[in-house]
Amino acid sequence: MYVTGHLFTSGNKSFDNRMVGYVTMTIMILRIVELLIDPLIGNAIDRTKTKWGKFKPWVVGGGVISAVLLAALFTPLGGLNVSSPIMYLVVFAIIYIIMDVFYSFNDVGFWSMVPAMSFDSHERDKIATFARVGSTIGGQIIGFVIMPMVLFFSINQNGGTGDDRGWFIFAVIVAAISAITAIGVGMFTHEQKSLLRENKEQTKLKDILHILIKNDQLLAIAMSYLFFTTGQTLLNSFELYYFTYILGNSKAFSILGGLNTVVGVISVFAFPLFSGKIGRHKLFYGAATIEVLGAVIFAFAGKSLALVLLGAELFFIPQPIIFLVVLMTITDSVEYGQLKLGHRDESLTLSIRPLLDKFGGAVANGVVGAATVAAGMTGGATAATVTAHGVSVFKIYMFLIPIALILVGIIIFALKVKLDEKSHAKIVAKLEQTWGKHLGEEGNDQNATAEEAAPQPQAGVTNIPAPVAGEVVNLKDVSDPAFAEGKMGQGFAIKPADGKVYAPFAGTVRATFSTRHAVGLVSDNGIALLIHIGVDTVKLHGTGFITYFTKGQHVDKGQELMEFWDPTIKKAGLDDTVIVTVTNSENFAFEMLAKAGDKVTDKDNIMKVTKKD
Repeated sequence: MYVTGHLFTSGNKSFDNRMVGYVTMTIMILRIVELLIDPLIGNAIDRTKTKWGKFKPWVVGGGVISAVLLAALFTPLGGLNVSSPIMYLVVFAIIYIIMDVFYSFNDVGFWSMVPAMSFDSHERDKIATFARVGSTIGGQIIGFVIMPMVLFFSINQNGGTGDDRGWFIFAVIVAAISAITAIGVGMFTHEQKSLLRENKEQTKLKDILHILIKNDQLLAIAMSYLFFTTGQTLLNSFELYYFTYILGNSKAFSILGGLNTVVGVISVFAFPLFSGKIGRHKLFYGAATIEVLGAVIFAFAGKSLALVLLGAELFFIPQPIIFLVVLMTITDSVEYGQLKLGHRDESLTLSIRPLLDKFGGAVANGVVGAATVAAGMTGGATAATVTAHGVSVFKIYMFLIPIALILVGIIIFALKVKLDEKSHAKIVAKLEQTWGKHLGEEGNDQNATAEEAAPQPQAGVTNIPAPVAGEVVNLKDVSDPAFAEGKMGQGFAIKPADGKVYAPFAGTVRATFSTRHAVGLVSDNGIALLIHIGVDTVKLHGTGFITYFTKGQHVDKGQELMEFWDPTIKKAGLDDTVIVTVTNSENFAFEMLAKAGDKVTDKDNIMKVTKKD
């Protein structure tokens, strides 16, 4: 808005429009280039070691530097925009890319602190939820305060668009808040120091492209969301222009900003309620339908503020829900890719979503620049100066193109995205059945690090205690055929008396599941043990489960691994039996030390495991 409406007002409309086009196109190109830099930024942060921690230096440094440069971008750079337009473009591009890179350092560092502040999954959930709510409020409240602040500090109202002074002071205030809160994060947060946080995975662009091509469900949801996020961002980017140049009432944009702030938070909290009842796919189609309906109402609202607000809210309400459906589907595609490709790529897979959002934002920047030039909304234009033809052109950019993009996204989702909760549950079940069968191969891998190589089965006897207090059940009597028939290895089961699960021996966490209902451990002497909470509990998608470990973590005997809320399992009509099996049973001989019906605690030995000669 500042670039298109205030930066170039020479009176030469052709020159002004050309410069607006150059600047907005520069922003789009730089933001796309910055996508390629993001993996390098993440790797640089991962390799950071300072007395202040790994992330805080980047949060503080990135926050302060990007804030100062942001404020500088809301100036004509000493008059270069008029005296030397080419030099202005060069200096602007340099400042913008440096600002964007340091903001990414700040942003990536900030969200990376969630796992660095606690190893408690429950605590992480709370931290991430509050941070997500905070980011939603922060992102939407701008719409509530921007025009009142700009106009308050402006000497000339300019038909509700404000002036250079108002926009610069607004930018300075935003920059100051950004810098101060970044420093606050550095001062008042604490990173836990642990060897478990050493990250050895290097994310590269070619790796992301490889995973996308091979993982067809990840590619499908990524392509669907690419069209969605581009269409959504584009229409959202035009809203302030609509209020300013169509309604002629930029202050009313604050009403929409206030509504979005409240609705955004409600949508975030409402997602698990709806997804649990009707499933993600139905929720996606319902949300997408409401979004398109809202865009259509908005498109025909004209100058009616009531219809504009109705259409804009119907368009906005589903956006957090669609975002979370996409995020959860991408998360589930981790296991899909693991089953299909034979290896697990968590961070690479989850890095796809922010790249798509950034790409959509970059495209929106370029299109907004072209649209404002074509509609005559540049160089000091007001609602009174925009022609009927300009309004028609503007509406094509604001409504027709985004709706078309969103419809393409819906079609791709319907035709290509097959991964849902039921299919994911089957995938996880298959992974459980194959886990531990290739540990010997991993242990012999000459390229594996000391952490990655699984210990080979060693001679000796190991007593396996109950991981949870309760009543012993014969493995052949459990209701899951795969376990009962011994396909998952030899072992036993416990009808639990409480919901605390403890490590039965010292070892390393080798297998984790996004549904948090199971864990795979390998003892220091090579016993691969699967602890599985309940039967078919993968259907709960993690509800009622808390884990206190990370993959690759070494745990001590008796250390608490998990907690589960038994009423949640029973309410879903599922069996809560805890099943324990040695998945590499072919290497061992077994002797039961307790019989079915015995009451045991986590201190009581249930099974003796002896390495075969």
